[in-house]
Amino acid sequence: MENFAAFIDKVSSALWGWPMIILLLGTHIYLTIILKFPQRKIFTAIRLSVTKDKAASGDVSQFGALATSLAATIGTGNIIGVATAVALGGPGAVLWMWITGVFGIATKYSEGLLAIKYREKTADGTMLGGPMYALEKGLKLKWLAVLFSIFTAIAAFGIGNTVQANSISLLVNETFSINTVTTGIILSIAVALVILFGVKGIAKVSGTLVPFMAIFYVAGCVYILIVNSAYLGETFRLIIDSAFSAKAAGGGFIGTTVMMAARFGIARGLFSNESGLGSAPIVAAAAQTRNPVRQALVSSTGTFWDTVVVCALTGLVLVSSVIAHPDIDHTHGAALTKAAFSKIPYIGSWILTIGIITFAFSTILGWSYYGEKAVEYLGGKRIIIYYRLFWIAAVFAGSVLNLSLVWGIADSMNALMAIPNLVALLLLSGVLIKETNKYLWNRHLDDEGE
Repeated sequence: MENFAAFIDKVSSALWGWPMIILLLGTHIYLTIILKFPQRKIFTAIRLSVTKDKAASGDVSQFGALATSLAATIGTGNIIGVATAVALGGPGAVLWMWITGVFGIATKYSEGLLAIKYREKTADGTMLGGPMYALEKGLKLKWLAVLFSIFTAIAAFGIGNTVQANSISLLVNETFSINTVTTGIILSIAVALVILFGVKGIAKVSGTLVPFMAIFYVAGCVYILIVNSAYLGETFRLIIDSAFSAKAAGGGFIGTTVMMAARFGIARGLFSNESGLGSAPIVAAAAQTRNPVRQALVSSTGTFWDTVVVCALTGLVLVSSVIAHPDIDHTHGAALTKAAFSKIPYIGSWILTIGIITFAFSTILGWSYYGEKAVEYLGGKRIIIYYRLFWIAAVFAGSVLNLSLVWGIADSMNALMAIPNLVALLLLSGVLIKETNKYLWNRHLDDEGE
């Protein structure tokens, strides 16, 4: 078993090495250029995300689809993941993470566009879509669509289920001394009560939970930044200098190379916002929207909120806290995060605990839908109930088991998901250009799609 775990770690490291990072970031930059910087329309996109479009066809509102996507995307990676990037890559990793978010907006936009363009309606009126349908209908690559669905179904049980449940149970045990079995039972029941109602139930809970958890967490970050306001100037300088200069160090940090800052910042940014992985377009396909570009814009706001806002705030909090308190252990991600939030009097640990619990719980809900649709593509609607029951059981298992091996498998499956999705994005770039020019740059956003 130890040999197998070591092998999985090597596979995961290879898959998430420089070739994957270059492929993902390269796709972000390429799509940004050929689509004429759709990031310029981010405020229009935010407005559309909270505008109801009831006349359009779909299973849930555009905000419901966005909330479900954000529920799956905004997770422990926004807290512990950012801290890990800073611990391993230094302060400069924060800027590289932010840059991936800015360019990743174009990729998330493109994924949403293809999801609507190639979605299909079932006999009972349910909308189905995602990279597997773009690959099959747009490129006639059924075999690649099947591979994407297999990778997604497996990855969902890892990064979207068991590891999230494990994070919750361990944190609750450490903070409140509640045993993992009790937490597992409560968590399994809570998940069951939501996912058994399908995408509408998930979207409804996510639409309530996501704004609450984001505002709650962001408020904690803002408080820390106000307390550390005297150090913000030095924080920005150190982040920028460390991103581009190997000589930059200080504020309690040990000097790191530019390559280290770029590698860990870009990798964690890509992993956090999931732009290019192909997960978010699965739920984007269920949105009520009159044309592909409207939902594409709404989808793009997911990366904006996740990385450009939340991850950036977390990074500023962590770096400014180390500068203000050089004795903080900044060499381990979890310890760094805990130390930074402990500076909030009385409620600091509660903010961090509730933030991680809600982020992880929402990720379980969002990924349950991704995995469900992947399984439905492979085996049809009749197996969904069995999938949901297995999902609930996996939540309990994740709460009580040691999951060191699962992390490696989940990371590997996420990387393998990205490859077919990127094939679809790159080979269908002509479709992306045509639809974007028609609806966005020619100002026909209110037109009905074909």
